[in-house]
Amino acid sequence: MERTSDYKVIVIGSGPAGCTAALYLARANFVPLVLEGIQPGGQLTITTEVENYPGFPDGILGPKLMDLMRQQAERFGAIFKMEQVEKVELRSHPFVITTDSREYEAQAVIIASGASAKQIGLPSEKELMGFGVSACATCDGFFFKGKEIVVVGGGDSAMEEATFLTKFASKVTIIHRREEMRASKIMQERAMKNEKISFLFNSTIDEIIGTKEGGVTAIKVRNVMSGEVSEMKTQGVFVAIGHTPNTAPYAGQLELDDKGYLVLPHRHSTKTNIEGVFACGDVVDHIYRQAITAAGSGCMAALDCERWLAHERITERWDLPKGEEDRV
Repeated sequence: MERTSDYKVIVIGSGPAGCTAALYLARANFVPLVLEGIQPGGQLTITTEVENYPGFPDGILGPKLMDLMRQQAERFGAIFKMEQVEKVELRSHPFVITTDSREYEAQAVIIASGASAKQIGLPSEKELMGFGVSACATCDGFFFKGKEIVVVGGGDSAMEEATFLTKFASKVTIIHRREEMRASKIMQERAMKNEKISFLFNSTIDEIIGTKEGGVTAIKVRNVMSGEVSEMKTQGVFVAIGHTPNTAPYAGQLELDDKGYLVLPHRHSTKTNIEGVFACGDVVDHIYRQAITAAGSGCMAALDCERWLAHERITERWDLPKGEEDRV
């Protein structure tokens, strides 16, 4: 497989964290390479209207926001490639990143590979994601004012999402496949005391009914005990069954917590347990998971990376790869 050492810094991931890191590195004349992965732009590309990102008083479409972020980073020389990281070698220096196309050597790496929301697995769920189906109550709850919606899940995340959504929705139904929930007792009690929240146990969703033009109108619910399928009217489906951090290539090299997220051992720093490797965005954050917090941590990672390169005296700018001279 072809190997190149043209890029001093490689950013893995192209969501708000990766794009912001690339912007700051590019403005510092590092010409970073951004490996976009299988979902360029991250989770915002499956979001419709974004109304809580500063600077856009009228809101902005998620894909458009990510396109603007990419353009801004490219303006200063960042290079984006739609390649998926398959494995990494971080135990020796320079680091080696293997994608589905080639191998790269890099002096520093910023991991911004994000986390993927777990899904029910229905074709209709995928089709209507962003059109009445959501995995983020904080992001999309505002769009469901006065509507009846459902939340799928039985853990703390589901209880928290459902409780938050009662600020907007007229009714929230929590659908859980078991009789007992995994959520902590205090979270369960809080949800059960909320007059707007009801529960549907021993049930799963077989299908989400709706269109991109008209949104969600109903769901088909299956009782796992009897097998009976019934139709339930609803205007929104929030899937709250957890997130999976995209950290598989780093297991055994970088420190992970019990949920699989990258651990940052140094307070107020994006440094990982390996010198020269930094992490930012949802790959380290299972609490906030917002575009603005991801972007902020991407800035931090770039600054940390720049200072580390300066300290290690790896600061001279390399020549641009052939054919890329006009990108700056």
